[in-house]
Parts: sequence; C-alpha cells; structure tokens
Amino acid sequence: MIEIAGIETAAERIAGHVVRTPTVPSPGLSALLGVPVTAKLELLQRTGSFKVRGAAAKLLSLSEAERAAGVVAVSGGNHGIALAVMAASLDVKATVVMPRSAPVRAVEIAESAGASVRLTDDMDGAFAMTTRLQQEGLTLVHPFDDPVVIAGQGTVGLEFAADAGELTDVLVSIGGGGLIAGVAAALRALRPGVRIWGVETEGAQAMSEALAAGGPVPVKLTSIVSTLSAPAVSQLTYEHVSALVHEVLVVPDREAVQGSLDLADHAKVWAEPAAGCLLPAARRVRERVGEEARIGLVVCGGNATTRDMIAWAEHFALR
Repeated sequence: MIEIAGIETAAERIAGHVVRTPTVPSPGLSALLGVPVTAKLELLQRTGSFKVRGAAAKLLSLSEAERAAGVVAVSGGNHGIALAVMAASLDVKATVVMPRSAPVRAVEIAESAGASVRLTDDMDGAFAMTTRLQQEGLTLVHPFDDPVVIAGQGTVGLEFAADAGELTDVLVSIGGGGLIAGVAAALRALRPGVRIWGVETEGAQAMSEALAAGGPVPVKLTSIVSTLSAPAVSQLTYEHVSALVHEVLVVPDREAVQGSLDLADHAKVWAEPAAGCLLPAARRVRERVGEEARIGLVVCGGNATTRDMIAWAEHFALR
C-alpha cells in the first residue's frame, strides 16, 4: 500500500515541474446540489490533467540508463500527453501507444511535443504493443500499475487535504485506478473521516467489475470516454480501492457528457466527460448523505475540444 511518506516524497520530487492547482468553493455547484461543493481544478494542471504528476514522478525517479533507453507508455489520451511533454522537458525520447479512439487532439499534442505516437485498433491492442516495445528495451511508464506513479497522483489528495475546508465526501474518477488509489491513500492519512467515492462510466467499469469478482478481470470497453477506458485495473489499484474507497458508482456516458455541460454552465469550467461523470454521481451521494454533505470533486482533466463536446451533445440529443 502507498504510504503518506511516499506521497510527500513524490510532492518534493515533482515540485517545480507541476502546478499546485486551485482548490476552490463553487457557488454554482453548491446551488445546483444544495450542499457546499469544493472543486480541485486539475484541469488547470500542466498538460490539462492530473496525469503529469505521475509521469513527472516516474521520469524523475529513473536511472540514467533507463532514461537513455527511451520510455514507452500506453494511453487513452491524457497520460500520453503528460509523458510526451514531461519527457521532452527532460530530454528523454518517448513513444506513446494509443487506440484510434483516443482524441485526435491528444495525438496531435503528443506528436508536437516530440513523442513517437503509435496507433492501434483498440485499447487491448495498445497494451499488447506497449508490452512488446518494453520487451524490446524501452522503459515502461505505466499509467497506473506503478507505486511511483500512484504516489505522484496522490499529491492531488495531499493538496486537497491541505487546501479544502470541511469535507464529508470526495468523488474521484476511475480509469485504471491510479488517481483514486493515490488520492485515497493521502486522504485516509490526513482526513480519515472523509468518505471517498469512485466514479466510472458504463462500458469502462473495470474497477466495479474487479470489486464484484474479488480481483482484476478484463472488461469489454464500449464507453465513449477513452480517458477512463482501461481494459482492466491492476492488482495494486484494486487493493487500494477495496481497502480505502467507500463505494464505486457507475454512470452512463450520456450523463457524463451532460455533467460536462453542467460544469461549464454552473461551475464555469471546461471539463472532459472523465470529469463530467462526477456531477451525476455527486447527485446520488447528496441524496444518500443528505443536507449534512460537504462534497469535494477532483475535476481531473479538461482535454476535450469544443468539437468533441458538440459531437457528444448531438449524439445524445443534449442541449
């Protein structure tokens, strides 16, 4: 299990490479949900998501030989962007493997940062290609199955605990589980009374399936939310969630997209559906907990274009 000391070490390591993002009360979301809401705005992070924290922590921990070999990562979008940008800043050659469903903008940003981008038909193929490239000698920077990466993501929770007011319930999106594992480890150490809720989208519910099965299992990916679409969680992230997280909620893609639109309207932030899914889940938490709820949202990323959002809204007939 990741300890708070490891997260504090990661915070020291990545200081100067990442942004300490704002933690702010949201009057708009508080009015919408009827209870105080505080948002941790990781969409304002360097590269537009929390992922740069884990990428920076891992790259800065590598030996000279590991850096010289070049690094490789599999990504649905945000981890690839983060690795490409951080590798370029540290003069490390990077290869990013993405499924063709990844946002076009993510591919463009990774390539413009100097990374070699390899595209596969689906996420399973992307993980398989990444394994082959690692076997050929590249250094793996896994998006979630790595204690150093998880500790880096845990710095979100470290900052949230220090900067937020009273909280009863914190909601965190789940893809492979690296973010929620790190945030949960930090919050359990610093704010042990806070309930932590995970949120997934239907068709990308790898953690829910793992919890039901008693361990990681492969899942069929059908969600439009590519940045949450891991074909399975890892044993490491599963163990953290099963031990530290109150419950994992699953919302339909349509509600995740509506959540992004509502965040724009009421919170004045441009969040991708991987963060938009938090809002419908927060409504459920509010209904269960009642008026005494003090909700925290980790708004994990904002790497969706206006074109993406318009297309999704039209697909689901949303206004």
